[in-house]
Amino acid sequence: MPELTSSYVDSLAPNAAAIKNGQGLVRKKSFLQLHTSENGELLFGQCAGSGKTPYECSVDFITPESPVFRCTCPSRQFPCKHALGLLYAYVEGQAFTPAPVPEDVASKREKVEKREENKAKQAAEGTESKPKKVNKSALKKKIGAQLEGLDLLEKLVLSLIRGGLSTIDSKTVKTVQEHVKQLGNYYLSGAQTQLRHFALLLGKAEDREEGYTYAMEQLTRLHAFIRKGRVYLTARAEDPELALDHESTIDEWLGHAWQLSELREYGLVKENVELLQLAFYSYDDPARQEFVDLGYWLETAGGEIHRTVNYRPYKAAKLMREEDSFFELARIPLLYTYPGDMNVRVRYEEMTPRAISDADFDKVSAKASRSYAETLKKVKNQLKNPLSDKTPVVLLHAASVGVTEVGQYVITDESGTGLVLEDIPSLPQGTLELLPFLPATTLKNCCILVMFEHLLDQGRLIAQPLTLIQGGSITRLLY
Repeated sequence: MPELTSSYVDSLAPNAAAIKNGQGLVRKKSFLQLHTSENGELLFGQCAGSGKTPYECSVDFITPESPVFRCTCPSRQFPCKHALGLLYAYVEGQAFTPAPVPEDVASKREKVEKREENKAKQAAEGTESKPKKVNKSALKKKIGAQLEGLDLLEKLVLSLIRGGLSTIDSKTVKTVQEHVKQLGNYYLSGAQTQLRHFALLLGKAEDREEGYTYAMEQLTRLHAFIRKGRVYLTARAEDPELALDHESTIDEWLGHAWQLSELREYGLVKENVELLQLAFYSYDDPARQEFVDLGYWLETAGGEIHRTVNYRPYKAAKLMREEDSFFELARIPLLYTYPGDMNVRVRYEEMTPRAISDADFDKVSAKASRSYAETLKKVKNQLKNPLSDKTPVVLLHAASVGVTEVGQYVITDESGTGLVLEDIPSLPQGTLELLPFLPATTLKNCCILVMFEHLLDQGRLIAQPLTLIQGGSITRLLY
């Protein structure tokens, strides 16, 4: 069993309400029985519910990194508040008496053990992840539809460019929205999201000049995607055995959802990785029609800043687990990395938390970039790629954080090069207003996680601080 802490239990909850409700069960003393197996791998008990019969709930650590939750309640949330309450009761030190494992749980555990044995056997024999055979006929049909969809999208984009954005009226916007719906029929969900984003830019801009600037940039991205997508799809149509592009994001733009088995097949996996979350926030993405939980993590060994992304579609958001901030260090046996440039997306199936040590903070300081000139060059190179992420995040070392005569915050590297900090439009909230409340001692010889964005209408590259790390503390400015 991993070390159980409140933050670890919080990380297992599907949303904030589940955390509150699980803790509430403990405060109300709703648990009638609290038991543990003799070897300590299983926590189980009974919790009073709305009916006469109490709910039977358990948390099984037969596989320590992947606890199994079971409960007889009708809740569609997973794990439910009763299973979470069981863990909170354990963390708070309530008495769990040793007892035999219930028969129904024992039978289910046998199935889990057998499944794990089969996995180990397959791994030993090298048959765990055989590449799937390509259905050439189905793939050819799909690629044909995608190419047809790209032709449709190109006609729309070129007509908008020729006509000029100033001529766009409500009828044109309606045409764009109709094309958004049609792209779903051509297996182009990625392009569908980008075109919906263009439509939103036209509709929400208070400043017409600013709105048109960003809308034109979006059209430029779409046009670049059409050209690259057509070349890529044509090559795949000619050779159905051609591997997916596991270096760029073109497949994601085309709507491909990467499976863990595919990432493993292309070698996009790392073993025994430790990640430290430096920033986390959630936001509403109307272009995707999903809520997004976004975390930025430092890989302590290599120093890369990765991101975890959890998508919750509007229609299913209430039933899906909502990610949250994580304040410990995550030990991950197998880390899957997606194709991309800076801040590649990562995923993992198993994780063991541990407390952050002074040595971990030393690694943070050692991995922070100390040359702003080199960092800016790297950021600008990424922004030149029209299909890249437009808000790269970097960990910088700051010799000092100061304020100019006009009231602007500036961070300075060891060579004296300064970087002005500003709040950027892409983030849900500003953070500069919080800097005056920080102790002066934390603003010297510190590390700052910043997000960059290029303001197209002003032609400027700006950076907003997300987190400040100094000594043995992490101060998150964005929530």
